[in-house]
Amino acid sequence: METYIIEWLSLIFRWLHVITGVAWIGASFYFVWLDNSLQNPPQWKKDKGIKGDLWAIHGGGIYEVAKYKLQPEKMPETLHWFKWEAYTTWITGMILLTIIYYLGADSYLIDKRVANLSQIQAIGLGIGIIAGSWIIYELLCSSPLAKNGLVISALLILFATAVAYLLAQLFSGRGAYIHFGAVIGTLMAGNVFRVIIPGQKALVAAIIAGKEPEAKWAEKAKLHSTHNTYLTLPLLFIMISNHYPMTYDHQFNWLILLAITAITALARQFFILKHKGIHKHSILIVAAMATLALAILMAPKPAPSVANTDNIDPDLLSAQVLSIIKERCATCHARNPTDEVFSVAPGGVAIETMEDIHQWAPQINARSVQSHNMPFMNKTGMTQEERNTIAIWLEMKD
Repeated sequence: METYIIEWLSLIFRWLHVITGVAWIGASFYFVWLDNSLQNPPQWKKDKGIKGDLWAIHGGGIYEVAKYKLQPEKMPETLHWFKWEAYTTWITGMILLTIIYYLGADSYLIDKRVANLSQIQAIGLGIGIIAGSWIIYELLCSSPLAKNGLVISALLILFATAVAYLLAQLFSGRGAYIHFGAVIGTLMAGNVFRVIIPGQKALVAAIIAGKEPEAKWAEKAKLHSTHNTYLTLPLLFIMISNHYPMTYDHQFNWLILLAITAITALARQFFILKHKGIHKHSILIVAAMATLALAILMAPKPAPSVANTDNIDPDLLSAQVLSIIKERCATCHARNPTDEVFSVAPGGVAIETMEDIHQWAPQINARSVQSHNMPFMNKTGMTQEERNTIAIWLEMKD
């Protein structure tokens, strides 16, 4: 029953996390597009203090949008703020992290092949890295170095590299990736909470008081908003990365994570420029070529090949494979799993008979032979010899 309750909590908060994340990132994308698409307004609008405007059509209606340089002629009674999307996305994400990776640390976060951590140690390190990363990021962005775009960018890249490498040396591949995502999400939500919203409040307060808004708030908000813009696509990848063990279970998973972060941030740059009327398709070509190169470099090594199979009894080999699968895989991948974590077969994949093994042979090859993603965390102790036996059976079957 406990597993069933946790599954429901995971479902509810994952659903809420996706909903609020869509709202947050959607609003972020829209306002970046809006800001970059504003056109030079006519003089009569400039006289009213309007910096830029645009016209759009959606939902059967035509919209006129204008942005003031500083303040409107009269503050409206209702001013819409965009902050709860960010806050609820972060809150639901942290709850989901707790439910899956902290309550289930022994199953999802701790990999004894990587680091021999206790549950308390793993949780403490996870929270410490998330909080520490935010503090270091804030110190960097508040320092004089932040005024130099190239310098601050280089420092943040080095910082991200260090965090990714550290996480990969402490946690399981999935745990490392999700914590890197938690770091990014915390920085982004922190930017909204500590810089962007306070800056907007300072702007409104100055307008109401009839004072000139301080330029430093606008400068800081612009810097942190820019960071958020480039971090959106890497964060979206990490949200779906647990479906792709070829990335997080790779020997160099931290480098792959950094490469995908760079590629997706580069792709985001294309759309940012496009909003400004600058069409640099070479950016997308470079991103696509980098993705292809990454896929080639990540390709698994070929399974061992048997030159002469005449002396191998197919029936005996099939029996060996069935025995291996039952012992190593069917505790989770069964119609009635006996594993303490999974109450139903993960992904609905049940492999208990030879018919099941034939049906799921491509997945077995990808997850257990070409990579060592399965059994999950190798919790049942499948040996390399057993993987080779399955590989030989797959070769003879084909």
